[in-house]
Amino acid sequence: MPLTPADVQRIARLARIELAEGELAQALAQLNGIFALIAEMQAVDTEGIEPMSHAQDLLLRLRPDRAAQADQRAEFQAIAPAVESGLYLVPKVIE
Repeated sequence: MPLTPADVQRIARLARIELAEGELAQALAQLNGIFALIAEMQAVDTEGIEPMSHAQDLLLRLRPDRAAQADQRAEFQAIAPAVESGLYLVPKVIE
């Protein structure tokens, strides 16, 4: 069911968009084109087709999960003002 100029004016009013006369005709054509494309896509039989996560059948290249840097926690905590049980102690800011 194609839209009418009155439909487009109502949509524009609801969306708080001001359309000039030339823009109204262009918006009408574009919206009718979008609805035609949607109707065409809905007509396709998709029974038995599984959803895809990507348009192309790609495999992700994964790297090994290993630490890239050495553990330096002891060195960092040695220069911290206050540490307890491996945690940094900070002064209370909010009462």
